[in-house]
Amino acid sequence: MASGKVCFLATLCSLVILSTFIGSTQSVSCCLRYTSRRLPCQRLLGYTVQTIIRSCDINSIIFHLPGRFVCADPSSIHTQRQMKCVDERRKNKGGRRSVRS
Repeated sequence: MASGKVCFLATLCSLVILSTFIGSTQSVSCCLRYTSRRLPCQRLLGYTVQTIIRSCDINSIIFHLPGRFVCADPSSIHTQRQMKCVDERRKNKGGRRSVRS
């Protein structure tokens, strides 16, 4: 009887530890490299700022295009122009922009 209780408690503790581990390691989509392609401003729906904090290894701007996402170097002049273009369009008629840490 005592061994049954010990086995039950061990199983319960294992499940609690496992569920905590799974919750803390949810997959995070991070940019691993930058695109070298030029993106036309009129196709950009918005962008997300990715920072090195937490799980991501590089700072990046994630541009939202119809059906996909493209990672760009935040220090690039072209990227900064594209961000400005999206921000100006957003001011005029609304749009998407978000920050991810």
